Amino acid sequence: MERERAAARVWLALDELIGDATGARFRRFAQGLTLDRLLAHANLRLSDLKPRYELQRAPGGDMLIQVIDHDMAGEIRGVHNLSGGERFLISLALALGLAEMSTGRGLKIESLFIDEGFGALDGASLGQALSVLEHLHATGRRVGVISHVDEIKERIPVKIEVTPVARGRSELTVVSA
Repeated sequence: MERERAAARVWLALDELIGDATGARFRRFAQGLTLDRLLAHANLRLSDLKPRYELQRAPGGDMLIQVIDHDMAGEIRGVHNLSGGERFLISLALALGLAEMSTGRGLKIESLFIDEGFGALDGASLGQALSVLEHLHATGRRVGVISHVDEIKERIPVKIEVTPVARGRSELTVVSA
């Protein structure tokens, strides 16, 4: 009897962790594992973009994220306490991490489009973000950037310029340096 109880302990522990009638507990468990993988990939990209920050799961919530600010002695900040530029870098790192995570699962995400947010970055952060995107482009990914920031326009060799004409219509022009 004791041997059977010992064998059953593993299954009872699993049931305690992830079992319930609706599957919600297992779903939260699986989503948590996926979030952990995403944060690991995002932190690799974030170390290139802005090593000052690191992402981790926040205690008290299954899917909450918090930011460790290494320049502030490891202070933990919620994402709602970030500036626009900081939030953009975190979002970019998460998007790049998600694309990388998907590629590892047999999906190939060849194109990445980024719409704005660059205007909220300081000069150094903008340079780091563009360097990471240029590296992605050099490794075969198509990177599309939608922006009005002049420094970005100068660094991108091929552009599609959109010029409003009339009544909601626009003209597209491809410009290469």
